[in-house]
Amino acid sequence: MMLWGGRFEGEVDGLIRRFNDSIRFDRRMYAADVAGSVAYAGALARAGLISGEERDRLVAGLERVRDEFDAGTFEVVTSDEDIHTAVERRLGELLGPVAGKLHTGRSRNDQVAADLRLYLLVEMDALREGLIGLQAAIVAQAEAHMDVIMPGYTHLQPAQPVLFSHWLMAYFWKFQRDRERLADVARRTRICPLGAGALAGNPFDVDREALAADLGFDAVTENSVDAVSDRDYVVEFLGWAALVQVHLSGLAEDLVIWASRAFGFVELAEAYTTGSSLMPQKKNPDALELMRGKSGRVIGHLTGLLTMLKGLPSSYNKDLQEDKEALFDVVDTLKIELPVTAGVIRTLAVNGDRMRAALDDALLATDLADYLVRRGVPFRESHHLVGRAVRRAEALGASLQELSLDVYRAIHPAFDEDVYQVFDFERSVQARTTTGGTAPSAVREQIRRAKKKMGNEEVMRR
Repeated sequence: MMLWGGRFEGEVDGLIRRFNDSIRFDRRMYAADVAGSVAYAGALARAGLISGEERDRLVAGLERVRDEFDAGTFEVVTSDEDIHTAVERRLGELLGPVAGKLHTGRSRNDQVAADLRLYLLVEMDALREGLIGLQAAIVAQAEAHMDVIMPGYTHLQPAQPVLFSHWLMAYFWKFQRDRERLADVARRTRICPLGAGALAGNPFDVDREALAADLGFDAVTENSVDAVSDRDYVVEFLGWAALVQVHLSGLAEDLVIWASRAFGFVELAEAYTTGSSLMPQKKNPDALELMRGKSGRVIGHLTGLLTMLKGLPSSYNKDLQEDKEALFDVVDTLKIELPVTAGVIRTLAVNGDRMRAALDDALLATDLADYLVRRGVPFRESHHLVGRAVRRAEALGASLQELSLDVYRAIHPAFDEDVYQVFDFERSVQARTTTGGTAPSAVREQIRRAKKKMGNEEVMRR
Protein backbone atom coordinates (compact mmCIF):
# COMPACT_ATOMS: atom_id res chain seq x y z
CA MET A 1 0.00 0.00 0.00
CA MET A 2 1.29 3.46 -0.89
CA LEU A 3 1.87 5.83 2.05
CA TRP A 4 0.06 8.58 0.20
CA GLY A 5 -2.57 6.66 -1.80
CA GLY A 6 -5.81 7.68 -0.04
CA ARG A 7 -6.44 10.68 -2.22
CA PHE A 8 -5.93 8.71 -5.45
CA GLU A 9 -8.43 6.46 -7.22
CA GLY A 10 -6.38 5.42 -10.26
CA GLU A 11 -3.11 3.58 -10.59
CA VAL A 12 0.18 5.38 -11.10
CA ASP A 13 1.72 4.64 -14.48
CA GLY A 14 4.34 1.90 -14.25
CA LEU A 15 6.95 3.98 -16.01
CA ILE A 16 6.37 6.83 -13.57
CA ARG A 17 6.77 4.38 -10.71
CA ARG A 18 10.18 3.40 -12.04
CA PHE A 19 11.05 7.05 -12.58
CA ASN A 20 9.87 8.09 -9.13
CA ASP A 21 10.98 5.22 -6.89
CA SER A 22 14.34 5.48 -5.13
CA ILE A 23 14.49 2.18 -3.26
CA ARG A 24 17.05 0.83 -5.74
CA PHE A 25 19.65 3.27 -4.41
CA ASP A 26 18.45 4.65 -1.07
CA ARG A 27 18.07 1.22 0.58
CA ARG A 28 21.66 1.67 1.76
CA MET A 29 20.25 4.14 4.32
CA TYR A 30 18.31 1.40 6.12
CA ALA A 31 20.42 1.56 9.30
CA ALA A 32 19.94 5.32 9.52
CA ASP A 33 16.22 4.99 8.84
CA VAL A 34 15.80 2.39 11.56
CA ALA A 35 17.87 4.42 14.03
CA GLY A 36 15.79 7.53 13.35
CA SER A 37 12.57 5.59 13.76
CA VAL A 38 13.71 3.99 17.03
CA ALA A 39 14.51 7.43 18.41
CA TYR A 40 11.21 8.83 17.14
CA ALA A 41 9.29 6.03 18.86
CA GLY A 42 10.95 7.14 22.09
CA ALA A 43 9.99 10.74 21.40
CA LEU A 44 6.35 9.74 20.81
CA ALA A 45 6.32 7.87 24.11
CA ARG A 46 7.79 10.84 25.97
CA ALA A 47 5.05 13.03 24.46
CA GLY A 48 2.38 10.59 25.70
CA LEU A 49 1.27 9.69 22.16
CA ILE A 50 2.05 6.01 22.54
CA SER A 51 2.45 3.84 25.58
CA GLY A 52 5.71 2.43 26.85
CA GLU A 53 4.58 -1.03 25.77
CA GLU A 54 3.84 0.24 22.25
CA ARG A 55 7.22 1.94 22.09
CA ASP A 56 8.95 -1.29 23.08
CA ARG A 57 7.05 -3.26 20.44
CA LEU A 58 7.95 -0.70 17.79
CA VAL A 59 11.61 -0.74 18.78
CA ALA A 60 11.75 -4.54 18.76
CA GLY A 61 10.07 -4.63 15.35
CA LEU A 62 12.42 -2.03 13.93
CA GLU A 63 15.42 -3.96 15.21
CA ARG A 64 14.10 -7.08 13.51
CA VAL A 65 13.74 -5.16 10.24
CA ARG A 66 17.32 -3.93 10.59
CA ASP A 67 18.51 -7.48 11.25
CA GLU A 68 16.83 -8.63 8.05
CA PHE A 69 18.68 -5.95 6.09
CA ASP A 70 21.93 -6.87 7.81
CA ALA A 71 21.45 -10.53 6.93
CA GLY A 72 20.47 -9.76 3.34
CA THR A 73 17.09 -11.43 3.78
CA PHE A 74 14.87 -8.34 3.52
CA GLU A 75 12.60 -8.67 0.51
CA VAL A 76 11.72 -5.50 -1.39
CA VAL A 77 8.23 -5.51 -2.93
CA THR A 78 6.75 -3.50 -5.77
CA SER A 79 5.04 -1.00 -3.45
CA ASP A 80 8.33 -0.11 -1.70
CA GLU A 81 8.81 3.35 -3.17
CA ASP A 82 11.81 4.17 -0.99
CA ILE A 83 13.63 2.93 2.09
CA HIS A 84 11.14 4.66 4.41
CA THR A 85 8.17 2.95 2.73
CA ALA A 86 9.94 -0.40 2.81
CA VAL A 87 10.75 -0.22 6.52
CA GLU A 88 7.24 0.95 7.46
CA ARG A 89 5.58 -1.67 5.25
CA ARG A 90 7.63 -4.48 6.81
CA LEU A 91 7.05 -3.13 10.30
CA GLY A 92 3.30 -3.29 9.65
CA GLU A 93 3.62 -6.90 8.54
CA LEU A 94 5.43 -7.75 11.76
CA LEU A 95 3.39 -5.71 14.26
CA GLY A 96 0.03 -4.95 12.73
CA PRO A 97 -1.85 -1.64 13.33
CA VAL A 98 0.51 -0.34 16.02
CA ALA A 99 3.12 0.21 13.31
CA GLY A 100 0.87 2.93 11.86
CA LYS A 101 1.38 5.06 14.97
CA LEU A 102 5.10 5.52 14.28
CA HIS A 103 4.55 8.13 11.61
CA THR A 104 2.49 10.39 13.89
CA GLY A 105 3.58 13.98 13.27
CA ARG A 106 6.44 12.86 11.07
CA SER A 107 6.80 13.41 7.33
CA ARG A 108 9.08 11.68 4.90
CA ASN A 109 10.45 15.19 4.36
CA ASP A 110 12.01 15.47 7.81
CA GLN A 111 12.61 11.71 7.94
CA VAL A 112 14.79 11.60 4.82
CA ALA A 113 16.63 14.74 5.91
CA ALA A 114 17.52 13.06 9.21
CA ASP A 115 18.39 9.75 7.55
CA LEU A 116 20.73 11.39 5.08
CA ARG A 117 22.56 13.27 7.82
CA LEU A 118 22.91 10.14 9.95
CA TYR A 119 24.13 8.12 6.99
CA LEU A 120 26.66 10.74 5.97
CA LEU A 121 28.06 11.14 9.47
CA VAL A 122 28.87 7.43 9.58
CA GLU A 123 30.51 7.57 6.16
CA MET A 124 32.52 10.64 7.13
CA ASP A 125 34.01 8.68 10.02
CA ALA A 126 35.13 5.99 7.56
CA LEU A 127 36.58 8.58 5.17
CA ARG A 128 38.42 10.26 8.04
CA GLU A 129 40.07 6.94 8.84
CA GLY A 130 40.96 6.55 5.17
CA LEU A 131 42.72 9.91 5.20
CA ILE A 132 44.63 9.00 8.35
CA GLY A 133 45.76 5.74 6.76
CA LEU A 134 47.02 7.60 3.72
CA GLN A 135 48.83 10.15 5.86
CA ALA A 136 50.46 7.37 7.86
CA ALA A 137 51.75 5.76 4.65
CA ILE A 138 53.19 9.11 3.52
CA VAL A 139 54.98 9.68 6.83
CA ALA A 140 56.43 6.15 6.83
CA GLN A 141 57.85 6.53 3.31
CA ALA A 142 59.21 9.99 4.11
CA GLU A 143 61.01 8.69 7.21
CA ALA A 144 62.45 5.76 5.28
CA HIS A 145 64.11 7.93 2.61
CA MET A 146 65.51 10.93 4.45
CA ASP A 147 68.81 10.67 2.55
CA VAL A 148 67.36 10.77 -0.98
CA ILE A 149 67.78 14.00 -2.95
CA MET A 150 65.80 14.62 -6.11
CA PRO A 151 65.31 17.49 -8.54
CA GLY A 152 62.45 19.71 -7.46
CA TYR A 153 60.30 21.02 -10.29
CA THR A 154 58.26 24.08 -11.12
CA HIS A 155 56.40 24.18 -14.45
CA LEU A 156 57.68 20.58 -14.72
CA GLN A 157 61.12 22.08 -15.32
CA PRO A 158 64.08 21.24 -13.05
CA ALA A 159 64.28 23.97 -10.41
CA GLN A 160 66.16 23.23 -7.16
CA PRO A 161 67.28 20.11 -5.28
CA VAL A 162 64.93 18.89 -2.56
CA LEU A 163 64.64 15.83 -0.39
CA PHE A 164 62.29 13.20 -1.78
CA SER A 165 60.79 13.12 1.71
CA HIS A 166 60.10 16.84 1.50
CA TRP A 167 58.27 16.47 -1.82
CA LEU A 168 56.19 13.59 -0.44
CA MET A 169 55.32 15.39 2.79
CA ALA A 170 53.76 18.20 0.76
CA TYR A 171 50.84 15.82 0.20
CA PHE A 172 50.56 15.05 3.90
CA TRP A 173 49.61 18.67 4.53
CA LYS A 174 47.09 18.73 1.69
CA PHE A 175 45.37 15.72 3.21
CA GLN A 176 45.66 17.25 6.67
CA ARG A 177 43.70 20.28 5.47
CA ASP A 178 41.19 17.87 3.96
CA ARG A 179 40.84 16.15 7.32
CA GLU A 180 40.28 19.44 9.12
CA ARG A 181 37.73 20.54 6.54
CA LEU A 182 35.88 17.24 6.93
CA ALA A 183 35.55 17.87 10.67
CA ASP A 184 34.05 21.26 9.87
CA VAL A 185 31.53 19.75 7.45
CA ALA A 186 30.60 17.14 10.08
CA ARG A 187 29.92 19.88 12.62
CA ARG A 188 27.23 21.40 10.40
CA THR A 189 25.87 18.00 9.41
CA ARG A 190 25.33 17.05 13.06
CA ILE A 191 22.07 19.08 13.26
CA CYS A 192 18.75 17.26 13.66
CA PRO A 193 15.80 18.06 11.35
CA LEU A 194 13.40 15.51 12.88
CA GLY A 195 10.33 17.25 14.27
CA ALA A 196 10.09 19.65 11.34
CA GLY A 197 7.26 17.60 9.82
CA ALA A 198 6.47 18.24 6.17
CA LEU A 199 7.42 21.92 6.53
CA ALA A 200 5.41 23.49 9.38
CA GLY A 201 6.70 21.67 12.46
CA ASN A 202 5.37 18.98 14.77
CA PRO A 203 1.94 19.57 16.41
CA PHE A 204 2.32 16.93 19.15
CA ASP A 205 4.81 18.64 21.47
CA VAL A 206 7.63 16.23 20.59
CA ASP A 207 10.83 17.12 22.49
CA ARG A 208 13.14 17.79 19.58
CA GLU A 209 16.18 18.44 21.75
CA ALA A 210 15.86 15.06 23.48
CA LEU A 211 15.28 13.42 20.09
CA ALA A 212 18.44 15.02 18.73
CA ALA A 213 20.44 13.87 21.75
CA ASP A 214 19.16 10.31 21.32
CA LEU A 215 20.49 10.30 17.75
CA GLY A 216 23.85 11.86 18.60
CA PHE A 217 23.13 15.21 16.99
CA ASP A 218 24.52 18.37 18.57
CA ALA A 219 21.49 20.62 18.02
CA VAL A 220 18.17 20.91 16.19
CA THR A 221 17.35 22.91 13.08
CA GLU A 222 15.98 26.37 13.84
CA ASN A 223 13.36 26.59 11.10
CA SER A 224 11.08 23.79 9.86
CA VAL A 225 10.82 25.13 6.30
CA ASP A 226 14.60 25.27 6.05
CA ALA A 227 15.02 21.91 7.80
CA VAL A 228 13.30 19.84 5.12
CA SER A 229 14.98 21.57 2.17
CA ASP A 230 18.48 22.18 3.50
CA ARG A 231 21.09 20.27 1.55
CA ASP A 232 23.95 22.65 2.29
CA TYR A 233 25.77 19.89 4.14
CA VAL A 234 25.61 17.67 1.04
CA VAL A 235 26.99 20.50 -1.09
CA GLU A 236 29.74 21.10 1.45
CA PHE A 237 30.58 17.42 1.53
CA LEU A 238 30.73 17.19 -2.25
CA GLY A 239 32.86 20.33 -2.33
CA TRP A 240 35.15 18.76 0.24
CA ALA A 241 35.27 15.56 -1.77
CA ALA A 242 36.05 17.44 -4.98
CA LEU A 243 39.07 19.04 -3.34
CA VAL A 244 40.24 15.70 -1.94
CA GLN A 245 39.90 14.32 -5.44
CA VAL A 246 42.01 17.17 -6.83
CA HIS A 247 44.73 16.33 -4.29
CA LEU A 248 44.57 12.62 -5.10
CA SER A 249 44.73 13.42 -8.80
CA GLY A 250 47.78 15.64 -8.30
CA LEU A 251 49.58 12.92 -6.36
CA ALA A 252 48.61 10.38 -9.03
CA GLU A 253 49.95 12.62 -11.79
CA ASP A 254 53.27 13.13 -10.02
CA LEU A 255 53.68 9.40 -9.47
CA VAL A 256 52.72 8.54 -13.04
CA ILE A 257 55.48 10.88 -14.21
CA TRP A 258 58.06 9.69 -11.67
CA ALA A 259 57.28 6.04 -12.48
CA SER A 260 57.67 6.50 -16.23
CA ARG A 261 60.77 5.04 -17.83
CA ALA A 262 61.91 8.55 -18.78
CA PHE A 263 62.24 9.38 -15.08
CA GLY A 264 62.39 6.07 -13.22
CA PHE A 265 62.38 7.84 -9.85
CA VAL A 266 59.94 5.33 -8.37
CA GLU A 267 58.52 1.95 -9.23
CA LEU A 268 54.93 0.98 -8.54
CA ALA A 269 54.22 -2.40 -6.99
CA GLU A 270 52.64 -4.97 -9.28
CA ALA A 271 49.64 -5.08 -6.94
CA TYR A 272 48.70 -1.59 -8.12
CA THR A 273 49.49 -1.87 -11.82
CA THR A 274 48.21 -3.82 -14.81
CA GLY A 275 49.66 -5.14 -18.05
CA SER A 276 48.88 -4.61 -21.70
CA SER A 277 46.78 -7.01 -23.77
CA LEU A 278 49.21 -6.51 -26.66
CA MET A 279 52.58 -5.34 -25.35
CA PRO A 280 54.11 -7.86 -22.93
CA GLN A 281 56.64 -5.41 -21.48
CA LYS A 282 54.10 -2.89 -20.20
CA LYS A 283 53.44 -2.15 -16.54
CA ASN A 284 50.68 0.41 -16.55
CA PRO A 285 49.77 2.68 -13.60
CA ASP A 286 46.06 2.07 -14.06
CA ALA A 287 45.15 2.69 -10.41
CA LEU A 288 46.68 6.16 -10.57
CA GLU A 289 45.22 6.92 -13.98
CA LEU A 290 41.75 5.97 -12.77
CA MET A 291 42.27 8.27 -9.82
CA ARG A 292 42.92 11.13 -12.21
CA GLY A 293 39.97 10.14 -14.37
CA LYS A 294 37.45 9.95 -11.54
CA SER A 295 38.13 13.59 -10.70
CA GLY A 296 35.80 14.68 -13.49
CA ARG A 297 32.99 12.57 -12.08
CA VAL A 298 33.41 13.74 -8.49
CA ILE A 299 33.66 17.40 -9.48
CA GLY A 300 30.71 16.89 -11.84
CA HIS A 301 28.51 15.63 -9.00
CA LEU A 302 29.14 18.87 -7.09
CA THR A 303 28.24 20.93 -10.14
CA GLY A 304 25.16 18.83 -10.77
CA LEU A 305 23.84 19.21 -7.23
CA LEU A 306 24.37 22.97 -7.21
CA THR A 307 22.58 23.24 -10.54
CA MET A 308 19.65 21.22 -9.21
CA LEU A 309 19.36 23.32 -6.06
CA LYS A 310 19.73 26.75 -7.58
CA GLY A 311 16.18 26.97 -8.99
CA LEU A 312 14.09 25.31 -6.29
CA PRO A 313 11.28 27.13 -4.49
CA SER A 314 11.43 26.97 -0.70
CA SER A 315 10.58 23.90 1.40
CA TYR A 316 10.66 20.33 0.08
CA ASN A 317 10.58 19.47 -3.62
CA LYS A 318 10.97 16.06 -5.23
CA ASP A 319 14.06 17.35 -7.04
CA LEU A 320 15.88 16.84 -3.74
CA GLN A 321 15.80 13.10 -4.33
CA GLU A 322 18.58 13.76 -6.85
CA ASP A 323 21.02 14.46 -4.02
CA LYS A 324 21.50 10.81 -3.12
CA GLU A 325 22.95 9.08 -6.16
CA ALA A 326 25.59 11.80 -6.46
CA LEU A 327 26.42 11.58 -2.78
CA PHE A 328 26.52 7.79 -2.72
CA ASP A 329 28.76 7.60 -5.78
CA VAL A 330 31.24 10.04 -4.30
CA VAL A 331 31.31 8.20 -0.97
CA ASP A 332 31.88 4.88 -2.74
CA THR A 333 34.62 6.37 -4.92
CA LEU A 334 36.61 7.85 -2.05
CA LYS A 335 36.19 4.80 0.19
CA ILE A 336 38.06 2.81 -2.45
CA GLU A 337 40.52 5.48 -3.54
CA LEU A 338 41.92 6.41 -0.14
CA PRO A 339 43.09 2.91 0.86
CA VAL A 340 44.27 2.23 -2.70
CA THR A 341 46.40 5.39 -2.60
CA ALA A 342 47.75 4.42 0.81
CA GLY A 343 48.70 1.04 -0.64
CA VAL A 344 50.44 2.64 -3.61
CA ILE A 345 52.50 4.85 -1.28
CA ARG A 346 53.24 2.08 1.21
CA THR A 347 54.56 -0.29 -1.47
CA LEU A 348 56.38 2.33 -3.53
CA ALA A 349 59.98 1.47 -4.46
CA VAL A 350 62.10 4.64 -4.40
CA ASN A 351 65.06 4.76 -6.82
CA GLY A 352 67.48 7.17 -5.17
CA ASP A 353 70.19 6.47 -7.76
CA ARG A 354 67.97 7.61 -10.62
CA MET A 355 67.05 10.73 -8.71
CA ARG A 356 70.72 11.45 -8.01
CA ALA A 357 71.57 10.93 -11.69
CA ALA A 358 68.92 13.50 -12.65
CA LEU A 359 70.62 16.21 -10.57
CA ASP A 360 72.74 18.69 -12.50
CA ASP A 361 74.55 21.92 -11.72
CA ALA A 362 71.78 24.06 -13.21
CA LEU A 363 69.69 23.17 -10.15
CA LEU A 364 72.22 25.13 -8.08
CA ALA A 365 71.89 28.38 -10.03
CA THR A 366 69.89 29.92 -7.19
CA ASP A 367 72.59 28.83 -4.72
CA LEU A 368 75.11 30.59 -6.97
CA ALA A 369 73.05 33.77 -6.80
CA ASP A 370 72.84 33.40 -3.02
CA TYR A 371 76.66 33.09 -2.97
CA LEU A 372 76.90 36.58 -4.48
CA VAL A 373 74.25 37.94 -2.12
CA ARG A 374 76.42 36.87 0.83
CA ARG A 375 79.17 38.98 -0.72
CA GLY A 376 77.04 42.08 -0.79
CA VAL A 377 75.64 41.89 -4.30
CA PRO A 378 71.90 42.78 -4.41
CA PHE A 379 69.82 39.73 -5.32
CA ARG A 380 68.34 41.25 -8.47
CA GLU A 381 71.85 41.94 -9.74
CA SER A 382 73.14 38.52 -8.66
CA HIS A 383 70.20 36.87 -10.42
CA HIS A 384 71.15 38.66 -13.62
CA LEU A 385 74.84 37.80 -13.23
CA VAL A 386 74.15 34.09 -12.71
CA GLY A 387 71.91 34.17 -15.76
CA ARG A 388 74.95 35.37 -17.71
CA ALA A 389 76.99 32.50 -16.26
CA VAL A 390 74.32 30.01 -17.34
CA ARG A 391 74.30 31.47 -20.83
CA ARG A 392 78.12 31.31 -20.98
CA ALA A 393 78.14 27.66 -19.85
CA GLU A 394 75.60 26.78 -22.52
CA ALA A 395 77.72 28.50 -25.17
CA LEU A 396 80.80 26.53 -24.10
CA GLY A 397 78.90 23.25 -23.77
CA ALA A 398 79.98 23.07 -20.14
CA SER A 399 78.30 22.86 -16.74
CA LEU A 400 78.37 25.73 -14.27
CA GLN A 401 80.90 23.84 -12.19
CA GLU A 402 83.18 23.48 -15.22
CA LEU A 403 83.44 27.23 -15.87
CA SER A 404 86.85 28.57 -14.95
CA LEU A 405 87.37 31.10 -12.20
CA ASP A 406 88.52 33.58 -14.84
CA VAL A 407 85.16 33.28 -16.57
CA TYR A 408 83.35 33.85 -13.27
CA ARG A 409 85.52 36.84 -12.37
CA ALA A 410 84.92 38.31 -15.78
CA ILE A 411 81.23 38.23 -14.96
CA HIS A 412 81.74 39.81 -11.51
CA PRO A 413 84.78 40.25 -9.23
CA ALA A 414 82.83 39.01 -6.19
CA PHE A 415 83.32 35.47 -7.45
CA ASP A 416 86.26 33.84 -5.68
CA GLU A 417 87.94 30.43 -5.41
CA ASP A 418 85.37 29.17 -2.92
CA VAL A 419 82.62 29.52 -5.53
CA TYR A 420 83.03 25.84 -6.38
CA GLN A 421 81.84 24.89 -2.91
CA VAL A 422 78.40 25.93 -4.09
CA PHE A 423 78.18 22.88 -6.34
CA ASP A 424 77.21 20.46 -3.60
CA PHE A 425 73.64 19.16 -3.57
CA GLU A 426 73.76 18.04 0.06
CA ARG A 427 75.00 21.47 1.09
CA SER A 428 72.23 23.14 -0.90
CA VAL A 429 69.55 21.05 0.74
CA GLN A 430 71.00 21.39 4.22
CA ALA A 431 71.08 25.18 3.94
CA ARG A 432 67.30 25.47 3.86
CA THR A 433 66.67 25.01 7.56
CA THR A 434 63.78 27.41 8.05
CA THR A 435 60.42 25.97 9.08
CA GLY A 436 58.94 24.21 6.10
CA GLY A 437 62.27 24.00 4.28
CA THR A 438 63.86 20.97 2.67
CA ALA A 439 66.84 20.60 5.01
CA PRO A 440 66.90 17.19 6.74
CA SER A 441 66.57 18.88 10.12
CA ALA A 442 63.54 20.85 8.93
CA VAL A 443 61.91 17.80 7.34
CA ARG A 444 62.42 15.76 10.51
CA GLU A 445 60.74 18.54 12.46
CA GLN A 446 57.97 18.63 9.86
CA ILE A 447 57.42 14.90 10.31
CA ARG A 448 57.36 15.32 14.09
CA ARG A 449 54.62 17.93 13.74
CA ALA A 450 52.76 15.73 11.28
CA LYS A 451 52.75 12.84 13.75
CA LYS A 452 51.45 15.17 16.41
CA LYS A 453 48.63 16.23 14.10
CA MET A 454 47.70 12.60 13.56
CA GLY A 455 47.87 11.95 17.30
CA ASN A 456 45.48 14.83 17.94
CA GLU A 457 42.75 13.24 15.82
CA GLU A 458 40.37 12.85 18.76
CA VAL A 459 40.85 16.48 19.76
CA MET A 460 40.34 17.67 16.18
CA ARG A 461 37.22 15.52 15.78
CA ARG A 462 35.52 17.59 18.47
